[in-house]
Amino acid sequence: MVKNNNRKKIRITKRQTIAAIVVLVLIVVVLYFVFRKRPQPEVYPTVVVETVTTDDMEIYGEYVGRVRAQQFVEIRARVEGYLEEMLFEEGTYIKKNQVLFIIDPKFYKARVDGARAQLQKDRALELKAKRDLDRIRPLFEQNAASQLDLDNAIASYESAVSAVIMSEADLAQAELALGYTTVRSPISGYISERNVDIGTLVGPGGKSLLATIVKSDTVQVDFSMTALDYLKSKERNVNIGHRDATRGWNPYVTITLADNSVYPYKGFVDFADPQVDPQTGTFSVRAEMPNPEHALLPGQFTKVKMLLDVREDAVVVPAKAVIIEKGGAYIYVVRPDNVAERRFIELGPETDNMMIVERGLIPGEQIVVEGYHKLMPGMKVEIVDAYGDAAADEAETVSDSVEVSVADSAAVVTDKFENEADQPL
Repeated sequence: MVKNNNRKKIRITKRQTIAAIVVLVLIVVVLYFVFRKRPQPEVYPTVVVETVTTDDMEIYGEYVGRVRAQQFVEIRARVEGYLEEMLFEEGTYIKKNQVLFIIDPKFYKARVDGARAQLQKDRALELKAKRDLDRIRPLFEQNAASQLDLDNAIASYESAVSAVIMSEADLAQAELALGYTTVRSPISGYISERNVDIGTLVGPGGKSLLATIVKSDTVQVDFSMTALDYLKSKERNVNIGHRDATRGWNPYVTITLADNSVYPYKGFVDFADPQVDPQTGTFSVRAEMPNPEHALLPGQFTKVKMLLDVREDAVVVPAKAVIIEKGGAYIYVVRPDNVAERRFIELGPETDNMMIVERGLIPGEQIVVEGYHKLMPGMKVEIVDAYGDAAADEAETVSDSVEVSVADSAAVVTDKFENEADQPL
C-alpha cells in the first residue's frame, strides 16, 4: 500500500511540471510579442492639405445705414379756423383723398356766398353795358350820337367785363378756401397721432401741423461709402447707382435687423451722390427695399451689406492657410514628391474666411492648411486628411486589444492546467 501511494505522488508531480513548462512557454511568447523591437520608420511632419480651386467670389462692403420712408407727408391746415372733426383712427392705414379733418367752414361759406353775389351783380352790369353799346353804335354810324357817347359806352362795357372776371377770380378763391376746410390725405399710407385737439385754432394764426402720413410699402436705405470703395468699383467698371444689362449681377444690399437676423428682401442701389463730402471723405448712396410686412420702420438705423463686385473664376484659398509677415504673405505648397515649398503670393479681398490670390498660385496645386507651423522650406511631409489623427488612435486601440486578448488567453490556459493537476487520477 505504501508503494502505490508513492507512485501516485510521482505522477502528480509530472503533471505539474508539464503545466509549469507550458505556462512558461506562453509567457515567453507573450513577452516576446510585447517587448520585441520594431523597426522605426523615418517620421515626417504630418500636414493637412487642400487643392487650390477657382470660384466666383462675391465682394461685399459693410456700412451703417438709416431707413427712410419712400414718402413722408405733413398734413397742415391751409386756412385759419377752429378744428371741428377728426375722421380717422390714429396709426391706421389711410387711403388717398380720404377726409381727415374738418375746420369750421361757416366763415368761408359766407365769403363764397358774397363772392357769388358780387359775380351776379357784375354780370348784370356787364349785360347792361353791352346793351348800351349795342344801341349807341348804330346811332353813331347814323351820326345821331357823338364819338364821346360811343367811347363812353365802350369803356363802360370793358370795365363791366373786367369786373366780371375779377368777381369770378374772387369766387374761385373763396371756393378754394372753403375746400381747404375739409382736409384730405394726399397719399395712401399710415397716419401718425394727431398733433392738435378738437376745438383748437389751426391755420396760419395757430398750429398748422395736424398729422403726418408715411408711405412705407417701399423704404429707402441711406448710407455712406468711402471714396476708396468708389475707385475700386470704377477699376472693375462697376458704376454704383446705375444698372448694367451686360452684367449678370447688379449692386444690391441686404440689411440686418435689430435682433441680428438678416432681412429676407434685397434692395437695389438706385442713386449715388456725384460728389464727395470734403468733411467726411464719403459720398451718399441710396437703395430701395421692399417692405410689404412693414418690418422696417422709418428712422431706424441698421447694418447694410452691399455687393460691390463679383470676381469670376478667382483663385481662392482658406484664410487660415495664409501666413502674413513683415516681408509679405506666403503659403506652403506641397510638391508631387511631398516636399513643402514656401510660395509668396499677392492677396486680394477676403470674403467668408476665403481669400482671393491674385498671383502666385495656380488651380490644382496642393497647399497646407493645417500644420504649417512645423515646416521649413524644402522639408518632406506626410499628407493626411482631416481624419488622420482619428485613424491613428483607432489603430492603436486595436493593437492594445490584441495584446490584451493574448494575455487573457495565456491566463485561461494556465488556469486549466492547474485545475487538471489538482485533480487525483
